[in-house]
Amino acid sequence: MFRKAFQFAKLPIIISIIVTPVRFSLELIGLPDYAIFLIGLLWLTIAYSIYWGIKNFDEENAYTLLLLVLVIFSPISRIPVFLLWWIDTTWQIGTHYNIFSDWKQALVSQLFYGSLVQIIPGFIIGSITINIKQSRLKNTG
Repeated sequence: MFRKAFQFAKLPIIISIIVTPVRFSLELIGLPDYAIFLIGLLWLTIAYSIYWGIKNFDEENAYTLLLLVLVIFSPISRIPVFLLWWIDTTWQIGTHYNIFSDWKQALVSQLFYGSLVQIIPGFIIGSITINIKQSRLKNTG
């Protein structure tokens, strides 16, 4: 199951490694906050949770697989955010990434709490998707 979960997490991890620096760059060039907000890891997590729910609703352990994918994906996707915090802090660039005062605070906030901010809504949305797909399957026969 871990291997399957990692396979499902690979593409979103790659996308997150691209999305985070893009968001950082857009902030640097002065794009409005509302536009930058639309490009983020939470939206990516929710979109992929729906996809994973549709793709795996008929798995025996669909909910466990969804949770495992999110637990693999979320902390890894936060690593670029942590690196951008370090860049912003070191060179005092002045983006929204520079909100933590030290390494410990940034690590805990980004890799733990940031992951929870992705895992919890992702699991809720993915679970709803799985439930809807399973209900439709039961109703059709």
